[in-house]
Amino acid sequence: MGSLKWIVGFLGWVSGGPIGALLGFLVGTVMESGLDTLRQLTGGAPQGTAGPRPDWRQQAARARSYTATEQRNSFLMSLLVLSSAVIKADGNVRQSELDVVREFVRRNFGEAAVEDAMRILDGLNRQQVNIYEVGTQIATYMNYSQRLQLFHYLTQIAIADQDFSKTEKEVLEAIASAIRLNAADAASVIAMFYKDADSAYSVLEISPSATDDEVKSAYRRMAMKNHPDKVASLGPDVQKAAEEKFRQIQEAYETIKKQRGMR
Repeated sequence: MGSLKWIVGFLGWVSGGPIGALLGFLVGTVMESGLDTLRQLTGGAPQGTAGPRPDWRQQAARARSYTATEQRNSFLMSLLVLSSAVIKADGNVRQSELDVVREFVRRNFGEAAVEDAMRILDGLNRQQVNIYEVGTQIATYMNYSQRLQLFHYLTQIAIADQDFSKTEKEVLEAIASAIRLNAADAASVIAMFYKDADSAYSVLEISPSATDDEVKSAYRRMAMKNHPDKVASLGPDVQKAAEEKFRQIQEAYETIKKQRGMR
């Protein structure tokens, strides 16, 4: 199966917990030919079957030791699980939203992984995702910069159909809270896509009443926080997406400078 390598890699990142439970029934269908390997790598029964399973919370102490490959695999699986919640937020599963996920998998894992990833997403779309349980697990294993980039992808999915609904915005805000993003950081990402008169200020996490010096200081702070190098371990394509987020911050700053006549 095309996805065997990255799914097993994901299971090396996390065993059990709410994400494992969600994916349990899918592993058997997607990885029928790899169950023996899965058993060996997870130290017992595959997900969804009987057998001892370590508490995922106890594995948090290992979080800093994960390899770049494990981090990329975990990022993808986290994206699949949470994108399901975003896609279903407005009650419709739209092709444009699925295509955003499909393209991410294709760029980062190759064409061979696309079919299995989309099959997993289809299975997730038929289940109820507990955002808070899943989010807590993601926050335990994934560093802040990676979570911020994950949230940027999820917001892109929400606007893929050119209709950023109130329900989708509420789900995104719930996800931001669940994965322990600062509320201002989450609002900044949403403002990159959900445009209004004060969007540029929201992107920089300041109010329109901020002084010119405060605007400059906010830009420097946001540029440092969102630098693409902070997600380099996730691979060149994720880093490229982070560069787009970085560009949106620069664009917001230039918009404010132009409005104010700043130099």
